[in-house]
Amino acid sequence: MLKALFLCTQNRRRSPTAEQVFAAWRGVETDSAGLHASAAVVLSPEQIEWADVIFVMERRHRAQLSKGYRKHLKGKRVICLDVPDKFAFMDPALVSLLESKVGPFLR
Repeated sequence: MLKALFLCTQNRRRSPTAEQVFAAWRGVETDSAGLHASAAVVLSPEQIEWADVIFVMERRHRAQLSKGYRKHLKGKRVICLDVPDKFAFMDPALVSLLESKVGPFLR
């Protein structure tokens, strides 16, 4: 079972959408969090340790992750999806974009 963690800023639209979409994929477990203190679910070191692969929505998220959680990232694969913050939760265009960008890594 591949454990995929999805991160964005607030954990309200992009990362929860990804979590829900890919939770339905066979052989994949998902979780999501936000990197800002006011996120719906704030990222914890335990989530990083749990994950096999970490997907961030923007380059700045990768930088924030590296800065704030460096000691927990030992050997973790971090993939930047370059998904802009312009979609609503479960927006069909967001779902399609995520499937095209994340899908190849989860197959």
